[in-house]
Amino acid sequence: MSYTAPTKDMLFIIRDLAGLTKIATLPGFEDATPETVEAVLDEAAKFHGEGLAPLNAAGDKAPSSWHDGEVRTTSGFKEAFRQFGDGGWQGVVHPTEFGGQGLPKLVATPCIEMMNAANMSFALCPLLTDGAIEALLTAGSDELQQRYLPRLIAGKWTGTMNLTEPQAGSDLALVRSRAVRQADGAYKVSGTKIFITYGEHDMAENIVHLVLARTPDAPEGVKGISLFLVPKFLVNDDGSLGARNDVQCVSIEHKLGIKASPTAVLQFGDHGGAIGYLIGEENRGLEYMFVMMNAARFGVGVQGIAISDRAYQQAVAYAKDRVQSRPVDGTAKEPVPIIRHPDVRRMLTEMRALTEGARALALVAAGYSDIAHAAADAETRAQYAAVYEYLVPVIKGWSTEMSLEVTSLGVQVHGGMGFIEETGAAQHYRDARILPIYEGTTAIQANDLIGRKTVRDGGATARAILAQIDDTLAALAERGANAACRAMYKRLSAAHTALANVIEFVVAKTRTDANAVFGASVAYLKMAGIVLTGWQMARALIVAIDKHHEDEAFYGAKIATAEFFANHILVRAPAMEAAITSVVGTDGFLALNDAQF
Repeated sequence: MSYTAPTKDMLFIIRDLAGLTKIATLPGFEDATPETVEAVLDEAAKFHGEGLAPLNAAGDKAPSSWHDGEVRTTSGFKEAFRQFGDGGWQGVVHPTEFGGQGLPKLVATPCIEMMNAANMSFALCPLLTDGAIEALLTAGSDELQQRYLPRLIAGKWTGTMNLTEPQAGSDLALVRSRAVRQADGAYKVSGTKIFITYGEHDMAENIVHLVLARTPDAPEGVKGISLFLVPKFLVNDDGSLGARNDVQCVSIEHKLGIKASPTAVLQFGDHGGAIGYLIGEENRGLEYMFVMMNAARFGVGVQGIAISDRAYQQAVAYAKDRVQSRPVDGTAKEPVPIIRHPDVRRMLTEMRALTEGARALALVAAGYSDIAHAAADAETRAQYAAVYEYLVPVIKGWSTEMSLEVTSLGVQVHGGMGFIEETGAAQHYRDARILPIYEGTTAIQANDLIGRKTVRDGGATARAILAQIDDTLAALAERGANAACRAMYKRLSAAHTALANVIEFVVAKTRTDANAVFGASVAYLKMAGIVLTGWQMARALIVAIDKHHEDEAFYGAKIATAEFFANHILVRAPAMEAAITSVVGTDGFLALNDAQF
């Protein structure tokens, strides 16, 4: 199944919802003109559609393999990665001073979506490298930046995140890996790390591992964790590669999906200690690693959108081709393509609506991030940063949970053929299943949304977002003569009220009834995802109505999809409010004791 990047929809969101014109006026982003952005997206669509998408099924059938510590990736991946680096795709968003293109996150994000839709297993390597680059930019010394960033950004080397250990999953306070300072200022690192994406592979000259470990005198818990750069090959002063470091891949995992992406078990220091270099200050490693994790969490949310779009495209193609049964309305006496059947059309429209809404929210958030980094005054930067930070767990959690629904619908549209591996629909479903798990499960995102993003500021940021939705509701009311606007106004108003009530519930109850609030945390996150993506669909609807005469096919589809979102998806929000606020004290599932499960 081929993949065609939805560049028209991406450009619509970038220009009309995310405010490219405003972002292009920010210092450093002047090159992000509409013409340049369209050219970048067109080239990205060509490369990913032609270079990566054909390797997706091959990677599922012939995954990465491990033998005697070496990992061989799927045939074609190594060449594709070389082309990826040569094309400058690793450096789209990174600073020009280290060889990047310095374009806004708003421009890089659709490129990331295309890459993941084309081949999610492949895309995980650049995704983790982006995180390593961000961590080095944030806390790396000038020497580390100069030595490692140009080659990472050029796609010559790749990066990893090394958090998890056999006894330390999400609870990083249990990390036991050790780092002992040497006379020359370097450290000897030892320990075992598991679930390390692209921890070993044959696609790049070097792999730069960013590793959480403890120094001998570090305090207990997360306050005693430091971050170290541990290269696969040591780097000489002239930039050439030196000796192999004391880090070995002892196995790779056999997985449900994303099979072409090698998930490694890495052993550091079995032969005297792996040489590592401190990033930033001792005992601040978790703080720096969160820079990587935040970048990765946003990226994983985009992965959910990407795999949803790939599944949608395949389902549409199949529904147009598969002929079965006469239409229920009697308009034909012979069997017709199944896209003519109402329930198939419902499933396809739901797939489309969920994907477009999530894409719009992610791209709008990317624009907020750009303003937060580049706006001239500190107050504006702080305001946009707060909103972006609120949206990250929603984008990660909601978009990935949504992808399970969409890829499952993709299998359903195929019917029995969807359960057969040869059609490819099952691969999207399997690949998507990891997304709500890695880089922090949905519950971890939901806990973050409650604790750090809602309660910490007393709900101020959440209410600021609600105020923006009020502005959209006012614009909808002005266009009340349109049926789709009336439907959206009615449903978004009710959803807005429901979310506002839940936010007040969370702020009021977290300190007095934590189990009740956190027991409903995932429901709060999903509800926020529905309402906030519905808000973006409403904004798209307004633009589509105003510009309908310019492109009736495109904007007409936008109007119909938004109306579907209002009447079939936004209506879930009030019911979710009732479920969330009903969890009080020891009611419901909290009343069951351990033995009753």
